[in-house]
Amino acid sequence: MEAVHNTPMMKQYFSIKADYPDAFLFYRLGDFYELFFEDAKKVAHELELTLTAKNGKNAEHPIPMCGVPHHAANGYIEQLIERGYKVALCDQVEDPKLTKGLVKREVIQVITPGTLMSALTEKENRYLVAVVEQDGRFGIARGDVSTGESALTSVATLDGVVKELSIILPREIIVTTEEHETALAHLRIPLTRSSRRESHPHGDRAIDAAQAEAFAVLYAYMHDTQKRALTHLQPAVVYEASDFMQLEPNTVKNLELVRSARTGDKKGSLLGLLDVTGTAMGGRMLKRWLEKPLLSERVITERLDAVEELLQHYFERQQLKDTLREVYDLERLVAKVGYGTASARDLVQLKSTLRLIPRIQSALEEMMSERLGQLSLGLDPHDELSDLLDRAFVEAPPISTKEGGMIKAGYSADLDELLVASKDGKTWLATLEASERAATGIKTLKIGYNRVFGYYIEVSRANAKLLPEGRYERKQTLANAERYITPELKEKEALILGAEEKSVTLEYDLFCGVRDEVKGHIESLQRVSRRIAELDVLVALAEIAETHDYVRPITTTGRTVDIQQGRHPVIETVLPRGEYVANGITLNEGREMLLITGPNMSGKSTYMRQFALIALLHQIGSFVPAAQAELPIFDQIFTRIGAADDLVSGQSTFMVEMVETQEALTRATDRSLILLDEIGRGTSTYDGMALAQAIVEHIARHVGAKTLFSTHYHELTVLEESIDRLANVHVRAVEQDGRVVFLHEVRDGKADQSYGIHVARLADLPDSLIERAQVLLSEFEQAEPVPVAAPVKAPVQEEPIDQLSLFSDADPLRETMASLDLINMTPLEALNTLYRLQAEARK
Repeated sequence: MEAVHNTPMMKQYFSIKADYPDAFLFYRLGDFYELFFEDAKKVAHELELTLTAKNGKNAEHPIPMCGVPHHAANGYIEQLIERGYKVALCDQVEDPKLTKGLVKREVIQVITPGTLMSALTEKENRYLVAVVEQDGRFGIARGDVSTGESALTSVATLDGVVKELSIILPREIIVTTEEHETALAHLRIPLTRSSRRESHPHGDRAIDAAQAEAFAVLYAYMHDTQKRALTHLQPAVVYEASDFMQLEPNTVKNLELVRSARTGDKKGSLLGLLDVTGTAMGGRMLKRWLEKPLLSERVITERLDAVEELLQHYFERQQLKDTLREVYDLERLVAKVGYGTASARDLVQLKSTLRLIPRIQSALEEMMSERLGQLSLGLDPHDELSDLLDRAFVEAPPISTKEGGMIKAGYSADLDELLVASKDGKTWLATLEASERAATGIKTLKIGYNRVFGYYIEVSRANAKLLPEGRYERKQTLANAERYITPELKEKEALILGAEEKSVTLEYDLFCGVRDEVKGHIESLQRVSRRIAELDVLVALAEIAETHDYVRPITTTGRTVDIQQGRHPVIETVLPRGEYVANGITLNEGREMLLITGPNMSGKSTYMRQFALIALLHQIGSFVPAAQAELPIFDQIFTRIGAADDLVSGQSTFMVEMVETQEALTRATDRSLILLDEIGRGTSTYDGMALAQAIVEHIARHVGAKTLFSTHYHELTVLEESIDRLANVHVRAVEQDGRVVFLHEVRDGKADQSYGIHVARLADLPDSLIERAQVLLSEFEQAEPVPVAAPVKAPVQEEPIDQLSLFSDADPLRETMASLDLINMTPLEALNTLYRLQAEARK
């Protein structure tokens, strides 16, 4: 065993592997990447490869080994990366032909979930994030190696970090402490520990110490894993969470902004509806807009102006649409150039994209909006660079950059001369083959080539006897043929192969020269890519507005919400045209909160989501699905819609409901939007009703946010009588022949009943069960009604609150109930008090 492990090759392997203990080491041996020991066992299991042994399976101490062909390694590596592993690529860095003894090997790249440059999803970023704590704040730096973009922010708490990462959804997180690793583990994103830092420019905006440290760690990690100059990395965009509308992770999920809650796919989400972008970089930008809606009225107005103008200029918009479809992913092409992996084909695609810019500018000539004018002026076509690429490369170069065939004739006189020599030599070979066939009378005689013997004359075994004695020199005998050479053939071979080898080498040098020239334009090309991406998004929003009959929203500086015939943007598209029931919503300073009642399945949740999505569309600068819309700018949207639990952290549905409600109550401002659906249904009737009422009153008194509160507790509709800013609305339903018909129409006032048994009938529960439920319902309705605390008017007066009589005058609990200050209780305190009173009542 000692002798096997101490071979020069294994010593080299151990030395390299020691530096990469957390990565699978792909160790290059000839035409294969080999893995040994535990790496081999794990990879063989993960990829279903054959596990062998380097020194034979029957050896006393076999060394487990498996391998993959180097030309097919990318596919295997991608599988490992997508499962959260890392791969260290160890390659030969010396020419084996020029080396005596062991060839020198080094790790040339470490591929991780956050730095994979292949198998990329076109319209999605692959973010790597670093999280660092410094001076009492948490710095968050994110970067995408495939595009070169990066951004910085900082937050005050780890909870804030979790929320930001839940929106970013990185592929890998770099942390610097064990505590951070533990705190972020539940996100189920691959975590890497690193403490190394390296400075890198991060734009003009001032940054705090936490942001600077996070970006230094991020840049160092990128540099250490990629092992090359990352010249394509752009200066980081620095932002604060307060620069944008803040969306809780559950809000992004509940509103299905980027993923369908049912399938987890983009299709069925708001992003899936809006994304009719023509370019990959436009699709990525649209997703970022949805995740970070604006708070700036000026920027919102600029975008709306641009969308409106594009909507009005139909023919120019169609020209832009058609042109954008021809645009390649300029952002990632430029990143490849800086990264050093761009091929000649990539550079031809870059040229093709630059050649489209004048056509884009022509379509924008008639546009007068400020933003479209800025975008047009910023689209530099880089004429000189485009001309260089056109002169240098053929229109369809090969993918490989080291086999020739890339450079166009006329670009290099030296190359042209070598290519002519090679071509003339091959013409001579064809002439020789024809003349030898004629001279020998053997029609199947041919001239071939392989890398071992070079050029040769091949004759079948049956025809070999027809050759004149001594005409050729035998070189190789095969089963069915003989191969020969001649002095003249070997002389020409030297000329041909010499010209080919020199031309391939020269072509690669010329290619590298052109690529280096493109590198000098990376920053300006990235500016062009950002402008094309933004224009693409604006064109897409105009297309959606026209296709689905959206209107331009009016941005108000007051507190008025006035939506006429609003629609849910996604749901309306899956229903037959005209079947979606549009509903309006009116809120103002005297009407801040709507209490929504109506039967289950009638559309209460859809109505709430519809409002939130219209508000969000407005704040990304989009037209909205309505006949008319006037909206303020909301700083946050909070949602609690639908039942969900969190079994991983041990939280029940009701606990999740309470935690999410607590987020809204403590963080919302009077500029926020709160959507709460069926709060309290996860506990008993009395508990749930008490909590629901206390929450409504708390929002009215302490928060003041625009609120939609959906409930099945019809008893709460009495709150309208004393909370001045609360109004009842209901979703209409009617009975026809003993069955409920949902009209999906929202009207002012409270619902008259819940229709729960009718919904059960729609679900095809057994008839006998339905009949029994109706009997029980009749009995319950004749019994004493569920008590409801007297609501408190808003604005609240600081005097004792009168309660409806829950007990007789002689009841000892009456005094206790009358003395409670429910309005100043938190929901949890109200729940605990209710439990205590109930316990006393049962004694």
